[in-house]
Amino acid sequence: MLIDTAPGTALKAKLFRGFADSSRLALLDLLRTGPRTVGALVEATGLTQSNVSNHLGCLRDCGLVASAQQGRYVLYQLSDERVEMLLSLADEVLHEVARGVSACANYTEEHPQIAVKGADDEPCHT
Repeated sequence: MLIDTAPGTALKAKLFRGFADSSRLALLDLLRTGPRTVGALVEATGLTQSNVSNHLGCLRDCGLVASAQQGRYVLYQLSDERVEMLLSLADEVLHEVARGVSACANYTEEHPQIAVKGADDEPCHT
């Protein structure tokens, strides 16, 4: 049984669940280059409009993404430059440990209680 020994550990784990979904992470990565519409994100990811909208709503509700009306469109962007910094740091760490992460048997579909589920499998529970 895992015991939450440090204040904020559960909240931090919840934050990282927002990054753990591959579809949400792809959207965040795309927003690193600047604001985009849902249509542009759909085109870039190949996800459905509904799926992109749901994930953006989740990311907005969690405070990772901000939205602004621009005429007929809504533009989405990262809410804070530190979100981009965190993604960049993840890229740097992954550059060093990619082989180990790829080989890690703990985070696979064989271990669904700790596996990262795909966008269509898991609603936003961050």
